[in-house]
Amino acid sequence: MAAIRETGYTTPTEIQQRAIPVVLEGRDVIGASQTGTGKTAAFALPSISRLGAPAGFRCLVLEPTRELALQVVEQFEKYGKHSGLRILAVYGGVGYEKQRKALQQGVDVVVATPGRLLDFMQDGTADLNGLEVLVLDEVDRMLDMGFLPDVRRIVERTPKTRQTLFFSATMPPQIKSLADFALKDPMSVEVGIRFSPAETVSHYMYPVASDQREELLLAILKQTHFNSLMVFTRTKAQADQLYSSLKQSGEYKVAVMHSDISQKERERALKGFRDGEFEMIVATDLAARGLDISGVTHVINYMVPENSEDYVHRIGRTGRAQKEGDAYTLFSAEELPYVSSIERLINQKIERKKLEGFAYKYTTVLDEEDKARAILHGRKKKRR
Repeated sequence: MAAIRETGYTTPTEIQQRAIPVVLEGRDVIGASQTGTGKTAAFALPSISRLGAPAGFRCLVLEPTRELALQVVEQFEKYGKHSGLRILAVYGGVGYEKQRKALQQGVDVVVATPGRLLDFMQDGTADLNGLEVLVLDEVDRMLDMGFLPDVRRIVERTPKTRQTLFFSATMPPQIKSLADFALKDPMSVEVGIRFSPAETVSHYMYPVASDQREELLLAILKQTHFNSLMVFTRTKAQADQLYSSLKQSGEYKVAVMHSDISQKERERALKGFRDGEFEMIVATDLAARGLDISGVTHVINYMVPENSEDYVHRIGRTGRAQKEGDAYTLFSAEELPYVSSIERLINQKIERKKLEGFAYKYTTVLDEEDKARAILHGRKKKRR
């Protein structure tokens, strides 16, 4: 409670209010909520409370990426500040020895990516026999990254008496089958409509010719008052190209983040962005889900994401914790099927916008938007 007071929390979010009592009772939980709703605290706080004093490896949290693992460790350390519990992040891409030594010396909570944890299980360094709480977080992301077989192997090695907390934004058949396998009589806690953008986010679509995409982006940036902005690209090459252009302009403090950049550089980019050293970060979907970056005022999708669910996750980087945010998506004619797919998913038409004073080249996608506006204008006239 002292740690909660020190973080400045006074009121639990809806998912915390609903999940925490169930976790404290020792029941299994399936949780789904929009991004930015306080999900990590919903499983971390009751888990810390249940563990009590240090007594060995009893809680395991599985995360799809090292960034998420490090972020969750940070939260556990913050909430467990006065508990004496020892918390460790276990992930690949770095040497084994430091993590091995920490496991051997004794920990209470391990937050891990599946591959590295399996390595330590196979060589006998990580023993899951005393596990009391297992948290499977961002399970749909683990499916995307091909980790479900590894997750299943880990679950098979945990005691049957454990409590399992399972968080996933979607439940395709493969995930439902893992949930059925891992959970006992779970309580379902779902907050907000799945796949609707947070109500605090205003989002718009900007039609443009393919070869004017970068030009339009730079023009939008000049006309946008932002404190902290994320630009999402579809590929690492696009991220590098855009980062290079923005840096050359000399107008912005910008960082880049994708999977080809070393772990150290990624951590520096993320920390610099959080601390305000960088006002803008150009990233692939590596940074779109789960990462807790508060205070993002704007998100720009440089291209329409091919997976419509990623649209919701990306624009969910802003408008977090009830703050307001804006999200813009640039799209060309060949991306119209992706736009339609997103609008079907969120069950709403996204408003189209044109940037005033921008010298647009002709493209059929502008025709389509002009027609739509004319029809809408005609309907309003009739109503009058």
